[in-house]
Amino acid sequence: MDLKEFELIYKENRVIIKDKPEIESKLKKIVGLNNISTKEVDLLAYTKDSTLLAFNWEIEGKIAGLPDYITWPETTEQISEILKLANREKIPVIPYGEGSGVVGGAIPLYGGIIIDMKKFNRVLEINDKNLTVTAEAGINGMNLERHLNAKGYTSGHIPQSLYISSLGGWIAHRAAGQFSTKYGKIEDIVMGMEIILPQGELIKFKTIPRASTGPQLDKLFIGGEGTLGIVTKATLKIWPYPEKRSLISYAFSTIEKSFDAVREILREQIYPAVVRIYDKFETARHFPDNIKAKDKVMTIFVCEGNSKLVDLEESITREKCELNSGIDCGDTPVEHWIESRFRVTETSSMPPYKIVFDTLEVASLWDNAAEIYHHVLESMNKFKGVLMITAHVSHFYPNGVGIYFSFGGVPPRGISDLKFYQDCWDTIIKGVLDAGGSIAHHHGIGINRSHWMDREWGNAMSTLRQIKNMLDPNNILNPGKIYTETWKRGED
Repeated sequence: MDLKEFELIYKENRVIIKDKPEIESKLKKIVGLNNISTKEVDLLAYTKDSTLLAFNWEIEGKIAGLPDYITWPETTEQISEILKLANREKIPVIPYGEGSGVVGGAIPLYGGIIIDMKKFNRVLEINDKNLTVTAEAGINGMNLERHLNAKGYTSGHIPQSLYISSLGGWIAHRAAGQFSTKYGKIEDIVMGMEIILPQGELIKFKTIPRASTGPQLDKLFIGGEGTLGIVTKATLKIWPYPEKRSLISYAFSTIEKSFDAVREILREQIYPAVVRIYDKFETARHFPDNIKAKDKVMTIFVCEGNSKLVDLEESITREKCELNSGIDCGDTPVEHWIESRFRVTETSSMPPYKIVFDTLEVASLWDNAAEIYHHVLESMNKFKGVLMITAHVSHFYPNGVGIYFSFGGVPPRGISDLKFYQDCWDTIIKGVLDAGGSIAHHHGIGINRSHWMDREWGNAMSTLRQIKNMLDPNNILNPGKIYTETWKRGED
């Protein structure tokens, strides 16, 4: 199948490039003959990220966005020159990590130039005294972690997408890893960065533990999703590889009981590296053979680090779980999670059956977490065509949680898969906002959530748009993301 056989869903958005061969010739002069492609097979490979609806479309011969050029720059100077050319010619530029994003953040809605960062893949320095690593932004997450492990360290940042995501992608989407309760999220881990702005200027943020030097501009780019600049390298915190790991699991009668147990653990300043709460539906799916957890809420913990500290954390974790009527389920559920934590079988199993499936994560304070959970399930179970709605909770703070919903369904007759998909998303997001939560915890905004940003940010959204306009007056850097609604409501 070639590109002529695919339907381009967002073709009305495309920027018309008047002299494509001339632009290609200029790009070749910048990056070299071997670092640019306009072959159909390469263009097709960059039409989507890992947004689950895009897998359905691919089976049906549809694509969301089609780039005009693929580039693989090797130096910051080359990226800068590509951006300068794009500004002169008013051509969109889409930074691309490894395409593991699930909200459409890397889809080239307007066409243009893909800047694939995979050749920025080196570990530049490990500093034992400062406990830092400096690496280029295109490095694969698992390659970085393996390099650190071999030297006796860990980054502490272990997202489910570890094998298929990059350092730059983590920063762009403000990612959170599975061990985040102990080690923090990416914004807690990044200590310094080098960034190329939309008009080609290179800026650097020095590596420092903390500074009181005015507004911290670097934080603006963490979560910018490639719309405000392209990260080329970063310095991260690292930790000595843990000497001991303790695996704990408890089952609770309700999700409220599990929330109370975890909240009480964290308020004692005890931070298990991993905490995961599975609602009754996900417990039945993931732990069907565990008799103690039948019709209950499974909660698993991983405590790791210095052995004396791990012993203390385990003791207090067990104490709080038992005070909240938790039932000890041993270490087998945690071993199962460790063994299966990088498998995402729904991604490949749902599309062939024409099932529209997706996941989305939101954030809330403790006092409305249960309300959000129940409200979303109640709203979605009333939604015609929805076959399942479940949740687990995988990120925790002394002040709140990140809740991760999964839904699947079949569009009713006469309703397109895109409209059904949008309506499911909107039902969940509206319920979260109505209950006082936030619309995204760690996947970012992309195109799926962009039309909710004005309600999420309120009046501050106009300031965010002004910053975008100032840094990127020609709107060439990843246009159609974060700041503008790009989904065509109710259309296929």
